[in-house]
Amino acid sequence: MSMRLVEDTSDDTYVLDLLDITLTPAQPLLGRKVRWEMDGYLKESVDLTRVTCSVIMKFGPVKILDNSYRLPDLLARMGARLSGDPRPPAGPWRQAWNLQLPESVPVARHRIRLRARTESGKNFFALDIPLDFSHRFRPAATGDGRGPRVLHSTRYSWL
Repeated sequence: MSMRLVEDTSDDTYVLDLLDITLTPAQPLLGRKVRWEMDGYLKESVDLTRVTCSVIMKFGPVKILDNSYRLPDLLARMGARLSGDPRPPAGPWRQAWNLQLPESVPVARHRIRLRARTESGKNFFALDIPLDFSHRFRPAATGDGRGPRVLHSTRYSWL
């Protein structure tokens, strides 16, 4: 897990003991897909369809999102869904999601605070995720003044 990218702020009282989180690519881009893989250990059985996630997204002092979602609804908003057993027993647990990042997010450095609770009100997990969307990714210009040109393979450059 890239600790500078995803910080597990949970403690021993949380139901999920996170072992590893991997994002591919490590620095996600707006409008692109990112693969989120999470490995951990569940201390008790959890109904994942009833987990509530509190999401706060800020850039600087500006809060652009402060909402709560059921885990399946949050994943659906990002183009993914729960996989495997929606009510896994205690023990090793792994989830992998292909998330679609929205293009509508402002180009800036963001901080996402993600807190999840079980149906019974127990703390499930706590993550802080700093993301740098200060650059937009776009096709490279053709050099002839007509703008981007789509070829069999697309070249990209940073703005």
